[in-house]
Amino acid sequence: MNGSTNAGGADARDAVARAHREEWARLVAVLTRRYGDLDIAEEAAAEAFATAVEKWPADGVPPNPGAWLTTTAQRKAIDRIRRESKRDEKHREAQMGHDGRPEPPEPAGAIEDDRLRLVFTCAHPALAMEARVALTLRMVGGLTVAEIARAFLVTEAAMSRRITRAKDKIKVARIPYRVPSAEDLPGRVAGVLAVLYLVFNEGYLATGPGTDPVRPALTAEAIRLTRLVHALLPQDDEVTGLLALMLLTEARRTARVSASGDLVTLAEQDRGSWDRALVAEGHRLVRERLASGAAPGRYQILAAISAVHTSARDVRDTDWSQIVALYDQLVRLDASPVVALNRAIAVAEIDGPEVALAAVDRLQDRLAGYHAFHATRADLLRRLGRGRESRAAYDQAIDLAGNTGEIAYLTRRRDQLG
Repeated sequence: MNGSTNAGGADARDAVARAHREEWARLVAVLTRRYGDLDIAEEAAAEAFATAVEKWPADGVPPNPGAWLTTTAQRKAIDRIRRESKRDEKHREAQMGHDGRPEPPEPAGAIEDDRLRLVFTCAHPALAMEARVALTLRMVGGLTVAEIARAFLVTEAAMSRRITRAKDKIKVARIPYRVPSAEDLPGRVAGVLAVLYLVFNEGYLATGPGTDPVRPALTAEAIRLTRLVHALLPQDDEVTGLLALMLLTEARRTARVSASGDLVTLAEQDRGSWDRALVAEGHRLVRERLASGAAPGRYQILAAISAVHTSARDVRDTDWSQIVALYDQLVRLDASPVVALNRAIAVAEIDGPEVALAAVDRLQDRLAGYHAFHATRADLLRRLGRGRESRAAYDQAIDLAGNTGEIAYLTRRRDQLG
């Protein structure tokens, strides 16, 4: 009897976890539209999930978890508004714009999507970029404050204050909850793309001890939202580039983690398991932008690099000279040490590990706290036969690694040194 009860409880907990992945962003977006307040939306959504954790094991998982959560969250929001004795004021604010008049209707052709509205609100240029990303990861991605703090390498308390300040600024500045008008879109889209790319990366390269290597729900939501931005701005080269980059990365997702949970590098992946439809769509988008003749931006170059990798049937067929040439273009747009590190990895395939190691070592001062820097050094030192130095570099990479899959992979590579 107890075993059955425990099994039912486990099933309910799994259902809550699944609902959180699938429903969080929609729920927060719906509540934000209805009540016009990010604080109320977040708190009510969190309370609804807490109630589900309590009730679903005893009462059973409802037939429509999303509808149950929405109804429960709306009751929680109304309870809070009543407690604050501001219900009428909040309801009026939800309908008002900057000057107290009702918001004008959305321009013709605008996409009606609450989550896209939420992204444009969280990624408003009035907020600092780090605040935009953190707020989007919390409100749209559903990450905990602790998870976001680990991604930004700050304390949980500091991240909580950052998110609170961002929400307060949205409230005080009366930042509207809507997709910008057509004439305002181009000026706003660069910041939104930066946020969506970082949300995607947090799903694809999840950080934090004990974190799963990939969060499919987060990558899927980033892609869905980027598709909506692409539908809004189909001729924007960088929107197309970012969508292509995400699709070509997502195509490799199932091959990226082994059955035992280890990270599988691009060179070791089973290319036959890649999603061919996503690869084809990504390649088509890259070709479409190249055909425009416009100078490529950062996302287009990254997508082109990914297209070269995914064009090779075998890692030995990779056109490394083309990849280095693309990185040379990227360095002119983005001279970050991470770009230089990735370029050095490609250089190793053309000029050998010794030349690449010299380039990597020049980045020591700027990347000493970055696990991929030490992992790259470890691999190059291994290829040069410098086993003791390679082991030490693997140890540093393991200490800094962000998730269980990376730690397992790096540990295996280190132990193969003997």
